[in-house]
Amino acid sequence: EFGDLVLGKTTVLCKDTPAFIANRIGVFSMMAIMHIMDELKLSIDEIDALTGPIIGRPKSATFRTGDVVGIDTLVKVANGVADNCPDDEARSIFAIPSWLNKMVEQNKLGEKTGQGFFKKVKTADGAKEIQVLNLQTMEYEPRKKPKFATLETAKTVDDLNSRMKILIGGKDKAGEFYRKFHYLLFSYISHRIPEISDEVYRLDEAMKAGFGWEIGAFESWDVLGVEDTLKDMEAAGISASPWVKEMLAKGFKNFYKVENGKQFYYDLVSHTYLPMPGGDAFIVMKNFSGQTIWKNSACRTYHLGDDVLGLEWYTKMGSIGGEVLEGIQRSISLAEEKYKGLVIANEGANFSAGANVGMIFMLAIEQDYDEIDMAIRMFQDTVMRVRYSSIPVVVAPHGLALGGGCEISMHADKVIAAAETYTGLVEAGIGVIPGGGGTKEFVLRASDEVHHGEPQTNTLQNRFLTIATAKVATSAHEAFKMGIYRKGIDEIVINPARRISRAKESVIELYDNGYVTPVQRTNIHVHGRLMLGALHAGINGMWRGKYATDHDVIVAKKLAYVMCGGDLSEPTQVSEQYLLKLEREAFLSLTAEKKTLERIQSVLKTGKPLRN
Repeated sequence: EFGDLVLGKTTVLCKDTPAFIANRIGVFSMMAIMHIMDELKLSIDEIDALTGPIIGRPKSATFRTGDVVGIDTLVKVANGVADNCPDDEARSIFAIPSWLNKMVEQNKLGEKTGQGFFKKVKTADGAKEIQVLNLQTMEYEPRKKPKFATLETAKTVDDLNSRMKILIGGKDKAGEFYRKFHYLLFSYISHRIPEISDEVYRLDEAMKAGFGWEIGAFESWDVLGVEDTLKDMEAAGISASPWVKEMLAKGFKNFYKVENGKQFYYDLVSHTYLPMPGGDAFIVMKNFSGQTIWKNSACRTYHLGDDVLGLEWYTKMGSIGGEVLEGIQRSISLAEEKYKGLVIANEGANFSAGANVGMIFMLAIEQDYDEIDMAIRMFQDTVMRVRYSSIPVVVAPHGLALGGGCEISMHADKVIAAAETYTGLVEAGIGVIPGGGGTKEFVLRASDEVHHGEPQTNTLQNRFLTIATAKVATSAHEAFKMGIYRKGIDEIVINPARRISRAKESVIELYDNGYVTPVQRTNIHVHGRLMLGALHAGINGMWRGKYATDHDVIVAKKLAYVMCGGDLSEPTQVSEQYLLKLEREAFLSLTAEKKTLERIQSVLKTGKPLRN
């Protein structure tokens, strides 16, 4: 458990065979791809477009991975497998293509020598450009964007399982590539059982942990249909190991199955399904699809057992729009009726990159400010519902938890964050302030953090700078230092796979300890003009020093106004609703600014913030 609990790593037991599991299958996959590439006359750019995120593989795909690892290393591992596995039925696949040997001879070994399948060069105008190797001429040339009808169709589908079916069924050269590759891969993994492992799940875990695959090879075979795919493989002259046919003949149609939220795998020895080890310590939301309580097109609410509900959403980048907010509100209402509490989490690459700014941009362009106001109110109402429901709500973020994703976390009764969680209130980067309760919450926490005898303005100033500079915590530990997570309340789990299980335990703990609905705060200390003047002086200094643009100044002054409680003549105490109103008005006014719209447009088009 040391690797799991302390290091947050996946430990995979394997037999002592050449290249173990991940390198044996991973290098086979790369070599098979190279041979298929030669057969179908595909280019390096085309292969990397076909073998990257579109099929649940890392962005480095095939050849960029080769450059990072080192082409000489790749060749040595492939030769090592061929030399040390004389009985491997696919030994010929490990034969090194002539052009790969040439690359080694010419010292084109990847990043270590500055050139491999790709090379970074300076153009005539001094700009840097990444060029790709032409395997026919062995010269570098400008990259060309691949075009495949199958890829264009698949890109519109977010669900990986559905996307894989589209890719395999493609009628163009891309579809032909996918079929050839997967048939070879499925044949190879079937023959590796029981040579390198007795259990199918260990092969999948090794590839997901070692090569960054989103979905294992046996899992992929399940998605495509084991029996139908096997028939297609045999029609193409590719055979699987006999145990696969035996499994099907005994009535077992898949390598995995899910029952009551638990995953089982097919065991070759007992000819039955056995529970996945450690199943009680890990909760996979999708495994509870049979216990779906409620759903819409963006969310699902599951019964996770023990009278605890779980909500997940599966929007692009985990963005939060009207349907996600509806899901949160509805899930809390359902939990209040007859359950102990609610876990909010998901299993995408990121928890949430923030609110749906595309919708805000569209409404702002149309100057439909009433709709924007309604959208902000709905977001604020939702986060306040998270805070002040009659049941405990625990949020389990991971990956990106930015903007609205951070605001939802800050209003939970408890946060169980993965250690590698990147979180922060980043709205200033698009020319607005946090409008979903984030600004209000920072003021509230600054008010509570003031200690007797210390200057009351220091804490608020630090929190102001955190929002104004759109600072992001690069880990959950840093989020504690920034005051996003609360010491003594929120927790960190090293292994992200344990987040949801621990969050469920926390819901039960809070319930069993006699959870009571908190009371909305009316005693938040704000400083009014006393602090507003000081913040304005600091903003002006940043502008004069050219650290802030004119629009940065506008945004920062709006933020200062809200965080000081408005233009009050003296310090006083205000309510949460008072601050939410100021927050909403400031957000709304900033969406009318031309430079704010330019910033939002830049993020939507390029994914990068604009400093204007």
